[in-house]
Amino acid sequence: MSKEKILVAMSGGVDSSVTAALLKKEGFEVIGVSMKIWDEKEEVISNSNSHSCYGPGEKEDIEDAKKVAEFLKIPFFVLDLRKEYKEIVLEYVYKEYNSGRTPNPCVLCNRVLKLNLLLEKAKELGINFSRVATGHYVRSEFDSEKKRYILLKAKDKNKDQSYFLYSLSQEQLKRCIFPLGNHKKEEVRTLAEKFNLPVKGKRESQDFFSEGLSLLFKNKTSPGKIVDKKGNVLGEHKGIQFYTIGQRKGLGIAIGKPLYVIRIEKEKNLIVVGEKEDLLDDKLLATNLNWVSIENPEKPIEVEAKIRYLHKEAKATVFPQENGTAFVKFEKPQSAITPGQAVVFYNGDILLGGGTINRKNNESY
Repeated sequence: MSKEKILVAMSGGVDSSVTAALLKKEGFEVIGVSMKIWDEKEEVISNSNSHSCYGPGEKEDIEDAKKVAEFLKIPFFVLDLRKEYKEIVLEYVYKEYNSGRTPNPCVLCNRVLKLNLLLEKAKELGINFSRVATGHYVRSEFDSEKKRYILLKAKDKNKDQSYFLYSLSQEQLKRCIFPLGNHKKEEVRTLAEKFNLPVKGKRESQDFFSEGLSLLFKNKTSPGKIVDKKGNVLGEHKGIQFYTIGQRKGLGIAIGKPLYVIRIEKEKNLIVVGEKEDLLDDKLLATNLNWVSIENPEKPIEVEAKIRYLHKEAKATVFPQENGTAFVKFEKPQSAITPGQAVVFYNGDILLGGGTINRKNNESY
């Protein structure tokens, strides 16, 4: 009987390398693949020693992935997705920041590139596989009663990455494996040592290339005014693209008390600042909804909601609307609800679904 072929998305880091090693140990026929998304023609100086998923450190990361594949004696391929990444992910990031919103490129990249276009390109090149594995800390299982795949938080709640996968479809979950979902990060580090992987001591990467914002908006910024809630001018901003709701640092304002970005007004090219309490709100509008583990609810549903990756879940009620959007009302006010970010709904460990925050500035619903 032939072994099942599993395609492993390898980033050159510890997590995806251990993923490949675990699957090979379990008897699968493992094939490694890396995405090439960084355009080497871009001239950028990174201020960080840590590599990110998009940045000039990609060449070294791909070399690391290749070393791991050679060590494990598995086939390895590098697939060029630079064009697709630029047209889909970078264009999305550019438009969102240019509109005064804060995008979440990881959500889009996982759904459209890593777990869709990457697989299509692999098949076009004749790479045969039945399922794909990633190094995400998340769990997935089939619920025979509901007849659907459900997405669950990882065993390691401090590393759980389910938030970034809320937009996956049932078809995508059906062909995905997440071997690290039942492991804690310390265990994965120990496994890397045990397997003696070439990357066993490698530092973790960052999610996105911070210097990339300057690259995206090179010579395309429009400086403007920073004002308080009454419209008094307090300073100047370098372009709304470089600011986000809740931001405190980098404002260049000193008035004797902390100030935060509470609103971004694209039409007037204004950054509005206020005090910490001005960031509180108990409601938002969610669009582009995707219900992963349950059917689309038709009635209000109580959830625990996260408004960003590192946000602590908060009790809320989701009110589905006929147009496919939903109002979300929190039991207690939340700080810095940010348009463009993802709001993700949970019931305990089960990720129910999520959407994009599309809150209008200081308007009631």
